[in-house]
Amino acid sequence: MAIDQIVTEPSLGAVLQIAGHARDQAAELLTLLADAIQADDGSSLTPEAQAHLLKQQKLMFTNIAHLRGLHRAANLSARETKTTTAEARQEVDRLHLQLQNIYYEQRHLRGEISACESYEHKYTQLPLIPVEEFLAQHPEHADADENDLMVARIDHERAEREALEQQRQELLKRKAKLIAENKKRKDDLANLDKDLERFIDAAKPIQKRFEKVV
Repeated sequence: MAIDQIVTEPSLGAVLQIAGHARDQAAELLTLLADAIQADDGSSLTPEAQAHLLKQQKLMFTNIAHLRGLHRAANLSARETKTTTAEARQEVDRLHLQLQNIYYEQRHLRGEISACESYEHKYTQLPLIPVEEFLAQHPEHADADENDLMVARIDHERAEREALEQQRQELLKRKAKLIAENKKRKDDLANLDKDLERFIDAAKPIQKRFEKVV
């Protein structure tokens, strides 16, 4: 494959083109110089030949100077390209690292979501009444979605438990009242027994007197 097919950068292509011209002119100068020396049998060149050679030499030096300028510009362009490439690479590395962080965060969030979805919530263990029975008692929730229906069932269970708790508290109060009344009655009976025993003890002398009389 030819070099001009490998190098596609316009500035480098210009360098190759000028270098080719300078090379061709140098080869032409060597050829003219060799021909002129053979024609003059080793003597010095004629003024015309010298003028022609000098003209070709100036053209070659011009191309070489142009080539140096292009070479210097190519070097500067290569440095700028390296700098731009390094900055672009740093940006790509930064974006790649950011993408990796997003990927790890996404994987973490998916794990958290999966854990939440598989978590056995306490409400799933509540002894709720069957859905059919609840809807029969509360037909206004027939068109509710699964989440709203569950919330309504939990609210119903809470209300039922609060009502039962209130009944339990009332029963406890009645029980405490009955216990207090029973205790009072026991105390009254105990006091009555004591009074009766004192009455019997007080009546014994009278009873003895009646026994003596009889």
